[in-house]
Amino acid sequence: MDATQLNKLIIVGDRVLIKPLKPVEKTDSGLFLPPGVQQKDKIARGYVINVGPGYPIPALQEVDQPWKESAEEVKYVPLQPKKGDLAVYLQKSAYDIEFNGEKFIIIPHSAILLLYRDDD
Repeated sequence: MDATQLNKLIIVGDRVLIKPLKPVEKTDSGLFLPPGVQQKDKIARGYVINVGPGYPIPALQEVDQPWKESAEEVKYVPLQPKKGDLAVYLQKSAYDIEFNGEKFIIIPHSAILLLYRDDD
């Protein structure tokens, strides 16, 4: 998929857009798992595609100078995930979407259990 098309997806708040990895289809001993068992896994993993701005911080009002125009610029506490991280997340918190024929997952930041970031 073209990267410019993915940049058109704007993630809101504390949410993360993930490209899920293909679930494990067979066990270590070689038994194939049916799709129903694969979907019941509580934990899944995938690569972070885009991250929302974070948790909004309420704007502080200066009461002592009411004549000043207040700039309503919202500030955010940033999130930990970065583009390209491998995320391990709770499957039950995921929302499936499809964009240009590809499957993506949107999850809240609180559903991420682990991040793996390869700095190389």
